[in-house]
Amino acid sequence: MASDPVFRVALRGGALLANPTFNKGTAFTEEERHAFGLTGRLPHRINTLDEQCQRAIDQLESQQTDIAKNTFLQSLREQNWVLYYSLISRHLRELIPIIYTPTEAEAISNYSHLFRRSEGLYLTFTDQDSLEEDFLEQTKDREIDLIVCSDAEAILGIGDQGVGISSAKSAIYTLLAGMNPSKTLAVTLDVGTNNEDLLNDPLYVGWPHSRIRGESYDVFIDKFVQVVRKYYPHSLLHFEDFGVTNAYRLLEKYRDAHAVFNDDVQGTGAVTMACLMSAVGVTKSKLCDQRIIIYGAGSAGLGIARQLRDGIVATDGMDVAEANKRFYLIDKFGLIREALGPEKIRDAVKDFVRPDDEWTQVQANGNGEISLLEVVKAIHPTVLIGCSTQAGAFTEEVVREMAKHVDRPIIFPLSNPSRLHEVKPQDATDWTDGKALLATGSPFPPCKLPNGKEYIVAECNNALIYPGLGFGAMLSKSRTLTDTMIIAGARRLASLSPALKNPEDALLPEFADAPDVNLEVAIAVAEQAIEEGNADVDWKKDEVREKAKEKQWKPVYGTYVYDPNGER
Repeated sequence: MASDPVFRVALRGGALLANPTFNKGTAFTEEERHAFGLTGRLPHRINTLDEQCQRAIDQLESQQTDIAKNTFLQSLREQNWVLYYSLISRHLRELIPIIYTPTEAEAISNYSHLFRRSEGLYLTFTDQDSLEEDFLEQTKDREIDLIVCSDAEAILGIGDQGVGISSAKSAIYTLLAGMNPSKTLAVTLDVGTNNEDLLNDPLYVGWPHSRIRGESYDVFIDKFVQVVRKYYPHSLLHFEDFGVTNAYRLLEKYRDAHAVFNDDVQGTGAVTMACLMSAVGVTKSKLCDQRIIIYGAGSAGLGIARQLRDGIVATDGMDVAEANKRFYLIDKFGLIREALGPEKIRDAVKDFVRPDDEWTQVQANGNGEISLLEVVKAIHPTVLIGCSTQAGAFTEEVVREMAKHVDRPIIFPLSNPSRLHEVKPQDATDWTDGKALLATGSPFPPCKLPNGKEYIVAECNNALIYPGLGFGAMLSKSRTLTDTMIIAGARRLASLSPALKNPEDALLPEFADAPDVNLEVAIAVAEQAIEEGNADVDWKKDEVREKAKEKQWKPVYGTYVYDPNGER
């Protein structure tokens, strides 16, 4: 988009000021104020966007709590998109945690009590007979590239919230990848809730009913997906915060029919794969050489295992069955192995079940469970990944045992928030005599090394990759988002690792560089889509970079020309 685009706009007066897409507030020029009937509706002074941002940040900083700041920014978003996105773009590191994790979780948990106006699209189980009609009413005459949907069963850190809009996720796509906010849609799929606090809350705005399960749930979700496929076949459908029983299942059901993406399953796996690719670059080894323990086998842990396994297959040419043997998954029953039996082994993890004959010499506890420490002693892992939300699970004994047998232990405590990390980075550094290669799920300060230098801890943040994955799929109009496209994005992210130039630097780029990083990821994804024949565009691979930059939306004010037949 040019720095000063021209828009032909049909709105005037109060209707224009009430439209967040086109509202400029005090930045309307004198000519625009006369043309659009605004001279009596605005104070005299004409402000630049820079001045508006300064006023907004001053107002924001006067708020006393993070939730108050979240509410302020939400109000700003409802008034003026350009100002909202420009403000946050200038203060990414400070403000992303306010509009997204962790503050957004508090906002969603209080959604019914903070509710002021509707946003996005609400599709309720009880109204499914009119689902298509309701969808079209909201999307009429709109071009939509991205749809973020959630049934709000597994909001990070707070679980089942019944009705929780996914607008924060679509905002991240705009901020970090350049998705046009007018072409995004947030959808809440209200199938009830099992949260008793919500069911007993007289102000709860969602459907006060126990959560629908089974065939009825699947029929409702399918009606929604088929409507998306029918009217927006080239859109990206992003599944957000679905529960462990549905997240992977729905992804597998629809991934060959439409471009679908689940950040909890694929995004976490993709950014972890990029981080591990960086780490093996530092150690001068290969993905297929690693012995990988994943502690916590829920949606995130299983997603990581599958993405890393697919990365090994694609990168090193190993077959799937052999690649599966590189993984040791541990859940609440200990190491996942045959002896646990079908009642303790979910279908989703069957690829990674260890055979019993490997463990005849290993001490199990009274329940027949093999602990993390015993697995570390037995296999001498090169990689230890935590997705368990069990603070301190990577004990000093575990970490020191690991460090005995490998030169550079790769340790990724990824659980969020930081108080639930499996090990503190400084402890891991101390217990490995400064040899550990680290990445965490939340930001941490640098670690002090034995030589007095500092080691920069990478933040293994999904936002370094998922906006780019989505933008690349949208840009190339991909029919599906394939594993090879995700791997291409992860490889590009890994290639940007500061550690490849300086082993004492971070395994991933700074979060402040996320917009530039996601552009590179998007380019790699679109190039891969074209190469494998999955794209629906008539331009070539060498044109991708130019097309990506053209497609990116930037938060700048254009020049408005009044046109009764223009945009609304």
